[in-house]
Amino acid sequence: MNSLKYSICFIWFIFLFLMSLINFFFFMYFIMNKMVIILEWEIISFNSMSVVMSLLFDWMSLLFMMFVLLISSVVIFYSKSYMSSELNLTRFIILVLLFVFSMLLLIISPNIISILLGWDGLGLVSYCLVIYYQNLKSYNAGMLTALSNRIGDVFILMVISWMMNYGSWNYIFYLDLMSNDYSMNMVGSMLIVAAMTKSAQIPFSSWLPAAMAAPTPVSALVHSSTLVTAGVYLLIRFNNLLIDLMFLKILLLLSGLTMFMAGISANYEFDLKKIIALSTLSQLGLMMSILSMGMPMLAFFHLLTHAMFKALLFMCAGVIIHLMNDMQDIRYMGGISLFIPLTSLCFNISNMALCGLPFLAGFYSKDMILDLVSFSNLNMMIFFLYYISTGLTMFYTLRLTMYLMVNDFNLMSIYNLYEEDYIMLKSMFILLFMSVLSGSLLSWLIFYYPYMIYLPLNLKLMVVYISLLGGILGYFISNMSIYSVNKFIMTYNLSSFFCLMWFMPNLSTYGINYNFLGFGYKLLKNIDLGWSEVYNGVGFLNILKKYSLIFNILQMNNFHIYLFSFVLWVMINLLFLLL
Repeated sequence: MNSLKYSICFIWFIFLFLMSLINFFFFMYFIMNKMVIILEWEIISFNSMSVVMSLLFDWMSLLFMMFVLLISSVVIFYSKSYMSSELNLTRFIILVLLFVFSMLLLIISPNIISILLGWDGLGLVSYCLVIYYQNLKSYNAGMLTALSNRIGDVFILMVISWMMNYGSWNYIFYLDLMSNDYSMNMVGSMLIVAAMTKSAQIPFSSWLPAAMAAPTPVSALVHSSTLVTAGVYLLIRFNNLLIDLMFLKILLLLSGLTMFMAGISANYEFDLKKIIALSTLSQLGLMMSILSMGMPMLAFFHLLTHAMFKALLFMCAGVIIHLMNDMQDIRYMGGISLFIPLTSLCFNISNMALCGLPFLAGFYSKDMILDLVSFSNLNMMIFFLYYISTGLTMFYTLRLTMYLMVNDFNLMSIYNLYEEDYIMLKSMFILLFMSVLSGSLLSWLIFYYPYMIYLPLNLKLMVVYISLLGGILGYFISNMSIYSVNKFIMTYNLSSFFCLMWFMPNLSTYGINYNFLGFGYKLLKNIDLGWSEVYNGVGFLNILKKYSLIFNILQMNNFHIYLFSFVLWVMINLLFLLL
């Protein structure tokens, strides 16, 4: 039975990996020849509106599909070992595949209806995966994820109804019209809100760290190339619509604050997976902010490079969690580079790529983004948010490395540290290779011509200064002894504010969801099950029951009834005669 489960993992790994390679060759062919293919078939036509199933294949969709398929193939191969003690491994693999296929449908859809199918598919399957380990924490996290994402689904439904004004739901044909037509600003605003829910921008950020209740292979998939990037990808596709929109300025501010908030919260967090989740949130804020500044290609470039090292980072975290007896608290870890050197190598390289160390994947996109931010006509606050968030990335990365690699091992005195798993290592090495090479490779493929960004020396070196400052602070704060504990207690309120993501989970759960759910329960109790039930369904049923009982008694041919009715008839006649 076990061998059958493992062979299913291996077959799907080979299939998805081959599909990824095929997509890469198609991407090369399409980008060289500047080709776009749109496939359409009509499903139903009504009221001069036709529901058409459309598929769009261009270099962008093919390249993104290649990355999604590569990461999902590696994650399934990794799950073969990570989920080896799982009894229902086949069910887990089916859920992951459904998740991947929903994302692929979203990527190749030029039609807002089929986008909704992929979008809702992601929401539903992510709920099933978050509650996979069936306990109270997982159920709460799953509910928070599902309810937060429902807001975005509702806005996409509103976009569908609004686009009925245009005669078709194929938005790809209206992109030029969208940039000129004022009424399409409504569509743009709705899409921005939908994208903010899926990509967890403020005020919808709290579901993303909560979704860490899912198994680690799912986290690697969700946080790299599927669920959280869906919102960014949607806005990249609709970028023509987002040129002169007041809402974009609000998006720029909110995404900058998301970056900043996630960076600070990661420095106060002690849960290994949550630290990596908050770093994803920070990078999503970076993508959204650069997108709102009108640079969709740069956002797409960072999205792809980030996918590789973030998936690798989660896989390494999974190995470390297994090694630590399923413990996720970094205060119990330390000195793991002595026991799992190859995993530590992968972990450190992916961390360096996240920080933007020169010539790794993250460097090419982050450096270009920060150069263009310095180049742009922005106010001081946005400039501050970008650079401080970059420094905070270095801060929490070095803090994590100190806790995991340098400090002493703190778990328990007698503990059997076991060897690394070679199935996990093979899958991680594929992503390690891509984390090193994908940045330079994509920068040559995506951008047709080299950019010349001319900046003063100090402004150009600003990234280096901020990164060094963040790294030094991270090193010192990780090494602080009892003094830091006293300092933490002295600033307890401030620390809890930063640690709890500016109280956003409390606001989303207690403030919004609980109140809305309570309001819904009152509506159900007093209206649906209250007077509307009495005066509609249940009331009508009770009346029919009573009358049917009366008619039933009449149909029994009872002598008493006939005698009573005869006496009544005689009395009525006598009354009429007397009158």
